[in-house]
Amino acid sequence: MKIGLCSDHRGFYLKSELVKFLKDKGYEVKDFGTDSDESVDFPDFAFKLGDAIVNGDVAMGIAICGTGIGMSIALNKVRGVVCGKISNASEAMLCRAHNNANCIAMSEDISYDNAKEMVMKFINTPFSNMPKYVRRNKKISDRENG
Repeated sequence: MKIGLCSDHRGFYLKSELVKFLKDKGYEVKDFGTDSDESVDFPDFAFKLGDAIVNGDVAMGIAICGTGIGMSIALNKVRGVVCGKISNASEAMLCRAHNNANCIAMSEDISYDNAKEMVMKFINTPFSNMPKYVRRNKKISDRENG
């Protein structure tokens, strides 16, 4: 599975650690930047990751900024991306199981150990495919595409 990651300047260090972690786990990783802690505009990197998800260049995405909020907002503007802003492993699991999210956004304030746990929950949790979640997600995509 190929996983895409991006960050702004504030998320650069955590993103860099997660890139190494995922490669060590045997995942193919695409890093969409940024490549330093110099100030950048997070939407530039969010849109690169979002486009890669929609185009099938990566299966899932992980985005990191100061709070995770900005990345989540930007990624959810890319039609076909479902990005959940998460703060813990339970939310990582639920955004996949209930919302079929293909991307997560998180704060750079998350500890490295918690971030690793969140990422693995996200990657390893399948969509539940329960009728109520299928129905709810369809209502959202119908609105998006409507």
